[in-house]
Amino acid sequence: MSKAMKFLLVFDFDHTIIDENSDTWIVKCAPEKKLPNELRNSYRPGHWTEYMGRVFAYLGDNGVKEDEMKRTMTTIPFTAGMVDLLGFIGKNKEFFDCIIISDSNTVFIDWILKAADFHKVFDEVFTNPAAYTNTGYLTVQNFHTHHCAKCPKNLCKREVLKEFLDKQLEQGVGYTQIVYIGDGGNDLCPITLLKKDDTAMPRQGYTLEKKISQLSQDLSPLECSVLVWSSGIEIMSYFKLLLKE
Repeated sequence: MSKAMKFLLVFDFDHTIIDENSDTWIVKCAPEKKLPNELRNSYRPGHWTEYMGRVFAYLGDNGVKEDEMKRTMTTIPFTAGMVDLLGFIGKNKEFFDCIIISDSNTVFIDWILKAADFHKVFDEVFTNPAAYTNTGYLTVQNFHTHHCAKCPKNLCKREVLKEFLDKQLEQGVGYTQIVYIGDGGNDLCPITLLKKDDTAMPRQGYTLEKKISQLSQDLSPLECSVLVWSSGIEIMSYFKLLLKE
């Protein structure tokens, strides 16, 4: 395999790398492990990040501290086979550039990856910026503003991927193949960017897989190949195949 062969792996985070939604998992820190109804009912479609800001404010008001949140978050299970997969990618970094594009936040992803010692596997993480204030409250902001009508207000993953690829090209880095691994409805927009040599890997039984099959039924199938996965081991088998070619 020539040195010029390089693959870009793009991962979603919630329900892909981890087997849960990090944003809903944090509710375990709340009094009685639940949120008051008026807070729960305050979510408006497309405005998840603002909603999470209110959740974090509620936790802060109830005296939930950073160390407790961190302890809770690092108990989230990884998706089946994902630990093996990330270990494999880590050992083969010369062939793989690896990024995360996620609607979670920088604090959660950082805690989880560092606790499992996987932060070195990823070259960049694109997600909503979060930070603790000096009063000990966790705050979160929208990742960017964009003009895509299909995506939530705070994040169009297609735009993030396109900007990353453009920036890489400016530095002379092109990819033999892009592999996009995700599960959710907001992963559909970025995979429409993929070309015929690329691969979309939707998680079996999740929204993304359903949306992709809907596209084929509407006779506007994707340009890229589609490989469904249910465990990180299957993804790893595919990567091993890529390295053999």
